[in-house]
Amino acid sequence: MLCDVYRLAKKVDAYLYVRRDVGLERVPESLLEITGKLEKSMTLLITPEKKLARMSGEKLLAELEEKGFYLQLPPPQDAEVAAVVAQNNRLNH
Repeated sequence: MLCDVYRLAKKVDAYLYVRRDVGLERVPESLLEITGKLEKSMTLLITPEKKLARMSGEKLLAELEEKGFYLQLPPPQDAEVAAVVAQNNRLNH
């Protein structure tokens, strides 16, 4: 299955995977409102054997078949890392 991957403008290291043949039409409007601008990052051919950074191709295919999209959020940070990230964000703005 071909899958388009979008980077979320409002959330670092968060990606929205959508079926290429369906596009964004099955993504709930409420989700699109909170994601902000989407930037197309890449198109992938997903097979059950495909190895992805945070999930298997098999699991991603199941999500895409069921919902038409999959929202990948960054892994949770521990308190020390979160404090450094927050400080860096303050310095950059």
